[in-house]
Amino acid sequence: MRHGKTNNHLGRQKGHRVALLSNMASSLILNKHINTTVAKAKALRKYVEPLLTKSKDDSTHSRRVVFSHLQNKEAIKELYKEVTTKIADRPGGYTRIIKLEPRLGDNAQMCMMELVDFNTLYIAGTAKKSRESKNKKKQGEEESKRRRCSPIITFFIDNDIGQRKLAFFYGEIKLIKRQNSILASVHFLS
Repeated sequence: MRHGKTNNHLGRQKGHRVALLSNMASSLILNKHINTTVAKAKALRKYVEPLLTKSKDDSTHSRRVVFSHLQNKEAIKELYKEVTTKIADRPGGYTRIIKLEPRLGDNAQMCMMELVDFNTLYIAGTAKKSRESKNKKKQGEEESKRRRCSPIITFFIDNDIGQRKLAFFYGEIKLIKRQNSILASVHFLS
């Protein structure tokens, strides 16, 4: 019986699984986000978050422990140089999993895994807005809104030959729920 055995083997033997998680963790640290399957992302979260917590203590011992897991000098430099300074005051939960559409071919559930403090879309949305005078013309308000507007929705568009491209939209979004699906209507700023 496998009571209490919570490790997801991912259909691989131990050596292959450890190498996979090590490479994915290095890619996540270097690129700040990766696209993978949901099962791999959940396994990677359990692997990389203790390493990020360990990296908060910048000592020779912690560097050696993290290097024994990652085996990538560039990832270690990036981790201790940039990532640790941003996650220093965060008590945990360093990664975020955002589900994407299923993969073409085998219909596997895909997701984007990212480091929470490095997503500029969410950080830009929480910035304080400056107060504007009441008697400003409407055209001037739209112009200033257009200048400070950041992408508010990002997703992949499939074209007719199966290629995906990243699309950024600027404007206001209204979600419309119809039966089993949610449609997004985007009001573009011109």
